[in-house]
Amino acid sequence: MLFIRSLEVGGAEGQLVALAKALHAQGVPVRALAFYPGGALRPALEAAGVPVEDIGKRGRWDLPFFLWRLYRRLRVLRPDVLYAWLPTANTLAATVGRLAAVPRIVWGVRASSLDFSRYDWLHRVDFELSRFAAPLADRIICNSEAGRRFHAASGYPAHKMTVIENGIDTRRFRFDAAGRERVHREWGIGADEMVIGQVARLDPMKDHETFLHAAAMLARDRQNVKFVCVGAGEAGRSAALKRLAHGLGLDGKAIWAGERRDLAAVYSAFDIASSSSYGEGFSNAVAEAMACERPCVVTDVGDSARIVGDTGFVVPAKDAEALAQGWLRALDLTPASRQRLGVLARQRIEAEYSVTRMVERTREVLQC
Repeated sequence: MLFIRSLEVGGAEGQLVALAKALHAQGVPVRALAFYPGGALRPALEAAGVPVEDIGKRGRWDLPFFLWRLYRRLRVLRPDVLYAWLPTANTLAATVGRLAAVPRIVWGVRASSLDFSRYDWLHRVDFELSRFAAPLADRIICNSEAGRRFHAASGYPAHKMTVIENGIDTRRFRFDAAGRERVHREWGIGADEMVIGQVARLDPMKDHETFLHAAAMLARDRQNVKFVCVGAGEAGRSAALKRLAHGLGLDGKAIWAGERRDLAAVYSAFDIASSSSYGEGFSNAVAEAMACERPCVVTDVGDSARIVGDTGFVVPAKDAEALAQGWLRALDLTPASRQRLGVLARQRIEAEYSVTRMVERTREVLQC
């Protein structure tokens, strides 16, 4: 049983779907269980034949009855393995799952270098509870070396931890020439314009502020560059970022594309893919862009530098000038050189970060 808060769009959620579909195709009995009903990714699981249930959580403070319903479902379904994803689900798996006599509890942790000052107090409480409950897990799967180090330093039992990097579906994520043209028309990109884009939820950790400050610096020297932010977030944060972009003189230069489902076309529409985060584990967005043959400029956080290797450019986090310089280095390459980097980037993802490899290694941990 794969257990997660919701099946809305997100990096962890997408990996859960990929794993569930692959396990089901291999004949492994697998089921997904979420706190909340619905979710944009739920139909993909159902279409693949993976049973999906939810506990019907009605909100943040719906706790006692939610916990009781979770306990009852686990007692009825009796999974051999409960594989939880992210801190809240992890804590519940280790406590309610143990009370329900689930034989094997596996955790999934997927972040590193968390800055709790940028989030509300519940995020800190959530992490502290998971840290306290971590010894109850049988195994802990980290999706990055950086995440393993961070959680081990935070008090998680290091001897129970193993690293299994995310798997990228290279059949889905590949360069899409027709999609590139369609998206360019939609965004109003001219034939002589270049696009620097970032796919990330509007979350403080993704540091769109640095992205925008770097964009303002670059825009002063390069008039033919547009900057695209793809992703959704809380209305207040979205409005604040748009005010910042306006104040930096990026009107007509910054494009707010919102949440998208046609990500292969979106990545293909970029000339350079960027990640300005100050905290990451394994960046799906970077790896997906690489699978679409996009050269990447990324901050040196999490495993981003390890993922990119020698196929892109790595700069310090929270340094707008360094990010702008990284973009300039990529822009100043010849078109043929950028294309060669893109081809090498895809080859790297195919060799190191395939879904097949992720599924095989995960099965080994789940079945131990």
